[in-house]
Amino acid sequence: MIWFLVRRVAVLLASTAAAGVVVFAFMALLPGDPAEVALGVNATPEAVAELRRQFGTDRPALAQFSDWVGGLATGDFGTSYVTSSPIGPQIADRLGVTLALVLGGMVIALLVAVPAGTFAAVHHRNPLGAAISAVSQVGVAVPAFLAGILLVFVFAVRAQALPSGGYVPFAEDPSLWFQSLLLPWLSLGLVQGALLTRYVRSAVLDVMREDYLRTARAKGRGRMGALWRHGLRNAAIPVVTVLGLQLATLLIGAVVVERVFVIPGLGDLLLNGVAQRDLLLVQGVVMLLVVAVLLVNFVVDLAYAVLDPRLR
Repeated sequence: MIWFLVRRVAVLLASTAAAGVVVFAFMALLPGDPAEVALGVNATPEAVAELRRQFGTDRPALAQFSDWVGGLATGDFGTSYVTSSPIGPQIADRLGVTLALVLGGMVIALLVAVPAGTFAAVHHRNPLGAAISAVSQVGVAVPAFLAGILLVFVFAVRAQALPSGGYVPFAEDPSLWFQSLLLPWLSLGLVQGALLTRYVRSAVLDVMREDYLRTARAKGRGRMGALWRHGLRNAAIPVVTVLGLQLATLLIGAVVVERVFVIPGLGDLLLNGVAQRDLLLVQGVVMLLVVAVLLVNFVVDLAYAVLDPRLR
């Protein structure tokens, strides 16, 4: 198990290093000059050169990359080209909002998918089970931003039961914080829950056909009792894979959903940085999202070893 952990940590570190090179190279290849964008079209060549020197973009790419990586290692993301303020505190302020949005969406997805997928598998010959499968198939085709717009129309415009957008910090008012995030949670959670329902149903169906489950039934356990005692843990192994991928999808989906609901998270910060060509800010946010995805994959690998003793 120790050797397994060492290998996974080595893969995580190597993947993070490779991701840093790719992110930096991609940003360096983008057309445009942050100094020219900041000063405008009427800027003199001397002013542009001076601002490049202040930004550090006049130095060789290798020196810029070295400084950037060294700063990331100490938690320093650099200074914004647009606001001239440190990027790290800006990201820290938005990170908590995005984490609350993503985790809430995943909780709703699990609350929908696990019981619905299990019920659809156990009653796969029943019309209700078939109906759940059909609804989940429709849900897979609906993007999160469209689900958000529909939810706003139903619950904010028509019913006027929830706010259509905006964000209230938890410290100010927990009740308003919950209300401001409920529709974004549903936008992410229902769409991802529909996809996850399909995988839960498939995994449970596969487990129900296994010999050890038939043996448990032959020993007197009921169908649900045998499934609960012997089947769900084995069914969870392929579902964990999809769950890890969906967490990465939720991070990307949160970028769009934050725009729909005017939520000041990492997605809003990223899109503002792209619009203003604040490349160092965009670089830092993208790298943070990439590392988050890699960490999720790392946790999924560890979950395999916990769920499947054969890997140990």
